[in-house]
Amino acid sequence: MNAFDTRITTPYAALLLRVSLGLAFLAHGFLMKIMTFGLAGTMGFFGSLGYPPVFGAIVALAETAAGLALIAGLWVRLVSLLTLPILIGAALMHLPNGWVFSNQGGGWEFPVMWIALMLVQAGLGAGAYALDSARLPAGKPVNA
Repeated sequence: MNAFDTRITTPYAALLLRVSLGLAFLAHGFLMKIMTFGLAGTMGFFGSLGYPPVFGAIVALAETAAGLALIAGLWVRLVSLLTLPILIGAALMHLPNGWVFSNQGGGWEFPVMWIALMLVQAGLGAGAYALDSARLPAGKPVNA
């Protein structure tokens, strides 16, 4: 085996992706939607878009929970797939703004990239240093 053997690198690549995505979800869900705008502000924004305002609270709490689960390495495949409706909704909301996220109102490239990344994470599994893998019997693969 060499240093670039995928049996060595893949679990750590999955870890890097998992923690990065988890931090991004915490930034969007907890820091932005809960701490900066507040649940009432987030709910008001969702209402202004024509969605039931409670969806704002659901999305904020779901993004926060997903971020924590990803960072910890809990239920990574399931959590990755469960974020897809939120991300598809974000992509659809940004669709009229064009492709580039630097456009007025943000384009759809960033949410679509997140969708692809969550599908990759679901395919890779938790990777190294995940609480999920710590519960596996000895001899099982780490990328649960």
